[in-house]
Amino acid sequence: MATKTGGKLVYRLAEGSADMVGLLGSKGAHASEMARIGIPVPPGFVITTEACLEYFRLGGNFPEGLWDSIVANILELEKETGRKFGDPADPLIVSVRSGAAVSMPGMMDTILNMGVVDSTVQGLSLMMNDERPAWDAYRRLIQGFGSVVLGIEKDRFESALEEAKVAAEVTADHELAPDQLKVLTQAYKRIVSEEVGQELPQDPWELLRMAVEAVFASWNNPRAITYREHEGIAHDLGTGCVIMAMVFGNLGPDSGTGVLFTRSPATGE
Repeated sequence: MATKTGGKLVYRLAEGSADMVGLLGSKGAHASEMARIGIPVPPGFVITTEACLEYFRLGGNFPEGLWDSIVANILELEKETGRKFGDPADPLIVSVRSGAAVSMPGMMDTILNMGVVDSTVQGLSLMMNDERPAWDAYRRLIQGFGSVVLGIEKDRFESALEEAKVAAEVTADHELAPDQLKVLTQAYKRIVSEEVGQELPQDPWELLRMAVEAVFASWNNPRAITYREHEGIAHDLGTGCVIMAMVFGNLGPDSGTGVLFTRSPATGE
């Protein structure tokens, strides 16, 4: 594959910078810049926009060497975190995020909690010192993977979640107890089996590869194409794919996720 970067398809975060937006996407480039200047961001790497475009040119196949580079970078992540991808005792869990050069909020896809499977959920619960967030992460992985990668309607999972809350006599997701989340996870797995005619894969490497392909494919999903046409964004940019060690926002009242603005986006104050 001949590219402007001499065939380099994957960059460690600290290898990139904010001026590499075209190659790494906005999210990947700015996460790289933060890592480069010493701001504490989770360790990770970025698959380039050129890899995405080559994936399309090859008819939906990975460019030569891409999967080997992904595996090698996951192994580096293992060294940085002290955890192993797919390890039942101390599993590495990652996020797989889209990130184009031009902001397209909500148009493309992300899969969280990648690496949580039957064999690793107990190890994750020990790592978290709590069963509830571990099983919550697993049911979220199935819901996200099922809708984004397998194309299952989100309502199927949401309906099962609402039924679980009614049965448990609670109103909020976080009020579901571990045993109730285990039952819900099994219900989610049945939904996958019913919708696609086979069980959810239990090999985290297989799930990871499918997730990266889904992020690439989301560049050309109907809502993304419509958004680009409306905003006058070129269709030949491709998306980067950012893979980072997962940070969990569901560990308790002192844990969360969100967006921080240093200036009001409405007034500029």
